[in-house]
Amino acid sequence: MRGTITTSLFFAPLALLLTAAACGSDSQPSDPDPGTMPGTEVAVDGGSYTNVTAEELQSMLDAKDFPLVNVHIPYEGEIQATDSFIPFNRIDEYVDELPSDPDSKIVVYCRSGGMSAAAAESLVALGYTNVWNLDGGMIAWEAVGYQLIQNGSATQ
Repeated sequence: MRGTITTSLFFAPLALLLTAAACGSDSQPSDPDPGTMPGTEVAVDGGSYTNVTAEELQSMLDAKDFPLVNVHIPYEGEIQATDSFIPFNRIDEYVDELPSDPDSKIVVYCRSGGMSAAAAESLVALGYTNVWNLDGGMIAWEAVGYQLIQNGSATQ
């Protein structure tokens, strides 16, 4: 009897360990690591938008699939791939210049980030769900060594 108890005491924890390991080996794919996704989500009334760094925006521009909108007033320069200029405080008046699909990606920027953050919040309020903002604006863009252009000419 003593050998049976000793054997049971040995195999019971082993069986429990194997059962736990088998239950933990779920073959479901895991969610993507949020650390690998560009940007930082910013919650606002009605949804959220994503702040991106200048480096992240540069990577996005390598495979550009979005309109890039300069919302700064007055004009103080632009990123070369800019598609349109819409005053940050009049976004709702220029909806016809934006994608009609509210799930389309839109990227906005300004000189320092404040006006474009306001524009991003307005876009979310208008129902857009894939809004991106250059955090720090053109100042951050230049700070990492990227060029701006002035009415079509590169600036140093």
